[in-house]
Amino acid sequence: MLLAGALGASATVGAGNVRTDDSLAAGREAYEASEYGRAAQLLQDAAAQNPRSAEIHLLLAKTYYESQQHDAAIASAEKAVALDPQRSLYHEWLGKAYGEKADHTAMFSALSLARKARREFAKAVELDERNFAAQQALIEFDCSAPGIAGGGEDKARMEIARLAALDAAEGHYAAGNCRRQKKDFAETEREFDKALENHPKSADLVFDIGDYAVKHSQPDRLVAVAEAGEAIAPGDWRGRYFRAVALVLKNKQLEKAESELRQYVEVGPVRSNYPHRWSAHEWLGRLYEDEHRTQAAVEEYEAALKLEPKTKNAREALKRLKKSG
Repeated sequence: MLLAGALGASATVGAGNVRTDDSLAAGREAYEASEYGRAAQLLQDAAAQNPRSAEIHLLLAKTYYESQQHDAAIASAEKAVALDPQRSLYHEWLGKAYGEKADHTAMFSALSLARKARREFAKAVELDERNFAAQQALIEFDCSAPGIAGGGEDKARMEIARLAALDAAEGHYAAGNCRRQKKDFAETEREFDKALENHPKSADLVFDIGDYAVKHSQPDRLVAVAEAGEAIAPGDWRGRYFRAVALVLKNKQLEKAESELRQYVEVGPVRSNYPHRWSAHEWLGRLYEDEHRTQAAVEEYEAALKLEPKTKNAREALKRLKKSG
């Protein structure tokens, strides 16, 4: 265990003293376990001991980002950038923090934040053209944001061409994602399939295609996503989730699908780029509904609504089941 190793390394430290490395290791472990409140406290302690560690401030920014504390995420990411302005990753995360805040604020402030987000994504790409996550973020911004915010599809096309020259899979995904923003789903799917055919190296890229396939009820594409994602990251829970959804859509091996979804509900990471646990409850509800296990289905849909009251599918399913009952 990471924490155990760190504690062992500090055996010579006097009682009551905790080294920065220990707090950072424990904070990272808490972050990976989706225990964001605990992670924030541990990382704040580490930052107090070593305020000039950009690494600590970045992990704090990610922790606040995942717990939807937008201002705190921005502040921590800004500190990381100030401490190490030549690191592409830090600019990428500052851009993400600005973008997330923009999505949750009033129009005038959102416009200013959006411009800041684009500036940070562009700087991240300038510092490292092989930071493909930053490249994707910049392209998505330019494809979807209006010119007044600094976006523009003409910019996105040029950026996609540059990215494709570096990595074919990334280029096809970026082109597909851009068409997704424009609701050109036929072209989106052609590009996403080409991305998968070109053996992408990013699990996040692959599983984002999975998210699209779930929304569009495409079981065969979900199977391809699960296979590609698990080849890149065998222990990633998203592969199991997407394969389970494919099985529910196909109405096959439902016992296996139930087991995988149940495990995801219990231990799946609570992360912005992972399917939400409430969605696993929804799919369990659908599985039970297809098996005519009405009470079990009701319980799962209610569990989904408890976690996410805005989910339309679960609410409509409950109405349907109660009406038929």
